This record gives sequence, structure tokens and C-alpha cells, in this order.
Amino acid sequence: MSRQVLEPSAKHPITIEPTAGQVVVRVGDTVVANSAHALTLQESTYPAVQYIPLADVDQSLLRRTDTSTYCPFKGDASYYSVATPDGATVTDAIWTYEQPHAAVSEIKDHVAFYADRATVTVEPASA
Repeated sequence: MSRQVLEPSAKHPITIEPTAGQVVVRVGDTVVANSAHALTLQESTYPAVQYIPLADVDQSLLRRTDTSTYCPFKGDASYYSVATPDGATVTDAIWTYEQPHAAVSEIKDHVAFYADRATVTVEPASA
């Protein structure tokens, strides 16, 4: 079964820029990610999303799930739950495009967090 692949356009723009500042992601009181190398992806009229290099995520807290979705602009997404040291698990808190479409290839090896399942803050860059 072939899936539709769409390119960003004036009607559905997607921009990816380096994030100005330090991105810190917490699930509860646990810092799950801390990065000075995040990317801000702005897609059409959706809220901007921080994509954080997987290398800047505490991978010991991640549990891959069987969940998958497809975006015609970005590709197949895989998901992770976050298991915090206090025993809580936040299901499918993270998504990643392991083989993103060419138009958004910069997000390869990056993950994003759902805003309703994690607290994502961008702290200003130090001078």
C-alpha cells in the first residue's frame, strides 16, 4: 500500500530552525531532556514543536511502544513512553520520525514531546 507524500508549500508551510536557547523537558519532576541543540519545527498554523536530539534525552527513561502514525508531510512516526524514577509511566509521551521525508530530513535522530504529557521550556541562551 503506497502512502501519499506531500511537500511543504505556501498553503502548508513547514520551517525548521535551530532553537535559540536551552530546551529542558520534564515529566513530573524528572528532567528527561536538556539540549542546546534543539530544532523548532513550525508547521502551518499548528503550535511550534521542539525537536530534541535523541542524544540529549535520558534514554534510560524511554520505553518504545507499538504505537505508530503517519504524516504525509513528515513520514512514519514511532513512539516512546517515559518511565520516571518514581514509578510513573507516561504513555506515548514522545514521537520521532526515524526516516523522515526529505523535506524535513533535519529532524532525523530527534524526538518531540506532547505538550500535555511533558513540560517543555526554552530557557534563554546565556550571553
